[in-house]
Amino acid sequence: MPEGPELHMASRFVNRVCCGLVFSGSVEKSAVSKNTEVPFQCEAYIISAQSRGKEVKLTLTPVKVEDVSPSATDGKAGSPGQMDIIFRFGMSGSFELAAVEEIPKHAHLRFLTRRCPRQVLCFVDPRRFGSWAVNGSWQPARGPCVMLEYEMFRQNVLTHLSDNAFNKPICEVLLNQKYFNGIGNYLRAEILHRLKVPPFERARTVLEASLHKEPTDELTLSKKVKMKLENPDILELCHLLPMEVINLGGKGYISDRTDGSSAFAAWLRCYDVSGMQTLRDANGRTIWFQGIPGPMAPKGSRTPKSKSQKKTKLEEDEKHSVANEGHTAKKRKRKVEQQRSPAVPEDGPQRNGQNTKAAAGEQEAEKPEEAQGTRRRSERNRRKPAAELLPMSETPAESGRRKTRAMKSRKK
Repeated sequence: MPEGPELHMASRFVNRVCCGLVFSGSVEKSAVSKNTEVPFQCEAYIISAQSRGKEVKLTLTPVKVEDVSPSATDGKAGSPGQMDIIFRFGMSGSFELAAVEEIPKHAHLRFLTRRCPRQVLCFVDPRRFGSWAVNGSWQPARGPCVMLEYEMFRQNVLTHLSDNAFNKPICEVLLNQKYFNGIGNYLRAEILHRLKVPPFERARTVLEASLHKEPTDELTLSKKVKMKLENPDILELCHLLPMEVINLGGKGYISDRTDGSSAFAAWLRCYDVSGMQTLRDANGRTIWFQGIPGPMAPKGSRTPKSKSQKKTKLEEDEKHSVANEGHTAKKRKRKVEQQRSPAVPEDGPQRNGQNTKAAAGEQEAEKPEEAQGTRRRSERNRRKPAAELLPMSETPAESGRRKTRAMKSRKK
């Protein structure tokens, strides 16, 4: 999801593309968005943007234009005042500028320019997890920005190390926006990987080392900067790595990126990198790391598969599927051949008049009545003398002659 660097780049994008543009009319909201309407309408206004951690603020400011009546923009009755809209991007939020005829899909909030050809500044959010607040302000629960308010951010963390929040693993605390406003999933993985810190080490244990590194007033500014760059601690990396992403340019992290050769993909050393280990933290978020997980690793945690592992697994499944299809085809062909040329059962022909299936060579199952009749005949045969038993090779004529001779012998 977009993190601090992405929201900062979004604010810079808005300021760049909106420079010199005058917007007009009402702010349009899509019918499918569940966010609030923006009750702003003006004949002419400009848009500027500012970021702080994981939030972006758009400021709509009415302006005077030559062909617009002064009463509409000079702040008198009926003229709208300046409005701030706070955006949180969720999983997929971003800003785009497009022509009116080419409004992108999932554009849930739209600001239209005044002059022709008309353009639209859109807040685009395919997953609809993003939100905005009208006449809002920065969330008070969020701490100072790790990028733009570094000194305040550092002091806020070090002065609250005794809080219960720092009893948790460091990988979970890095996502706590009360202290690390702007750090997200890929940044925490890269920060811990660069320092070789196990992700499930206790946060307080890791951060206490920064207490002993506080520079003294005797050091010059240049020496302080040199010390931070040569041997940064975890709080300094929380500032330096987001700034590295910003300096890369582009859009930074994109959840559905497919260009593996991009500058951002090359910059990553740990997050979603092949060969790294993964675990889920207590909040269900995946953490990438290398080496031991740490003493606070959750027991029985399932290791999710990365995108590269899923792709390899999919390719293997396809290969197995093709092999299974070939094996099934061979078995089907063999069965058809057996049906065309019936095989003789291994134990030879069945006795007592029992038939065999010609195709499969299997013995037909006896019906209950036939099985019962067979048992009764066997019992009667056991009661007769052995001489009266009918040999299996005896013909009906021979049987009749034998019975005649037996009757004559009894009469004598």
